[in-house]
Amino acid sequence: MIRHTVVFRLKHPPGSAPEHDFLQAARQLALLPGVERFECLRQISAKNPFTYGLSMEFADAAAYQRYNGHPEHTRFVHERWLPEVADFMEIDYAPLA
Repeated sequence: MIRHTVVFRLKHPPGSAPEHDFLQAARQLALLPGVERFECLRQISAKNPFTYGLSMEFADAAAYQRYNGHPEHTRFVHERWLPEVADFMEIDYAPLA
């Protein structure tokens, strides 16, 4: 299993229509093949500057790679993520044996 997570801060003002639209578009990633346990989250710790998080799981590395290369994922990254995200940190986890 791989848990793919990303925390991020948007360029849009909090509560704005563009912010809402971005989060709605991000939620569509849950529909892609191989995505399990998708969550769109609000980051609440004062220990970092990020506002939101996405978390999802994949059965294995092959499922994760198919997601990464899926045309809808790459379109989202180029058309929404790159222009609208101010900063982010991505972390991928695998369970310890």
